[in-house]
Amino acid sequence: MKKLYRYLSPLLILALMLGSLPVVAAPAPAGGMITTQEALAAERSQSDRERIHAVLARDDVREQLVAQGVDPAEVEARVAALSDAEAAQMAERLDQMPAGASVVGALFAVFVILLVTDILGLTNVYPFTR
Repeated sequence: MKKLYRYLSPLLILALMLGSLPVVAAPAPAGGMITTQEALAAERSQSDRERIHAVLARDDVREQLVAQGVDPAEVEARVAALSDAEAAQMAERLDQMPAGASVVGALFAVFVILLVTDILGLTNVYPFTR
């Protein structure tokens, strides 16, 4: 038994040492390591493009594009050709746009509020409510 240990011990030690050494000859990845910032930028770019496509997929937006004489397929092709910075800028502008997208909706809301308060007698704006 001691003879077996005498031959087996050096072999096991050698195998463990070779197995724990780093593989120097292993090929590096083709593009190198990807940093966390690059991964987050790619994810942010993808979410910006998805947000733009979601807005363009709405029926009312498509109707307005057709009314302006723009082909929706051409718009999709141009959005696909945007750089990451341009897509981020466009998505930011979409977030900043008002919900009604015009002053007419705000003016109508003010008119209705003043009309209701005038009918209740809280204001005296419109003479035709008496």
